[in-house]
Amino acid sequence: MNAKEIGKRLVKLRGERTQAEVAKAIGISASTLSMYENGERIPRDNIKLKLSNYYNRKIEAIFFVKNDHET
Repeated sequence: MNAKEIGKRLVKLRGERTQAEVAKAIGISASTLSMYENGERIPRDNIKLKLSNYYNRKIEAIFFVKNDHET
């Protein structure tokens, strides 16, 4: 898992929503979400599940699928 790539995916998924809006919806602080999006931290499994449910994506698609240039 590459924290920077995960962060890019999370930013893209968030789209026009604010960090505060997404963070509140999944029960974390905006600063924590910011750390995930900046690639400073990788979420714990329970937060991965909440993010995948919120964005309606599989956990694997957000956190484990490698881009072509990473293989």
